[in-house]
Amino acid sequence: MPHRLKAYLASNLELRQLSSKAEQLLALQRHFDNIVPPSLKNSSYVLQLNRQAVVIAATNGAVAAKLRQMTSELISLFQARGCEVTGIQIKVQVANSNPVIPPQPRKLGKAARDALNELDQNLADSPLKNALRRLAKRSQ
Repeated sequence: MPHRLKAYLASNLELRQLSSKAEQLLALQRHFDNIVPPSLKNSSYVLQLNRQAVVIAATNGAVAAKLRQMTSELISLFQARGCEVTGIQIKVQVANSNPVIPPQPRKLGKAARDALNELDQNLADSPLKNALRRLAKRSQ
């Protein structure tokens, strides 16, 4: 964090407390990311710390159920990392629809392109021949 911002946050008691709480939550999130299974990492996050109880948000009920099964293990793992955690609460917070990431177009290998070009040459003019030509051009 730049010195000017740190100085500004330290200049006011309320801002200093807010900054301290944010740093504490970021540290807990980093620990959580390291101890939670990779399959749950993108579907859950630390929401808050409330009197030594970490509140974790899950994006759906299935993730929440799995995290609830792991509660005692997660507490032990947090404590092993030096966090003063005595309990974990799981809340379901359904996120707004995730942005749809368009799939990456697949590339055809040289052998497949050659086979398409050969098939293209043996076909009479038709929509299939045009489609094969476009497919071969896109894959280059």
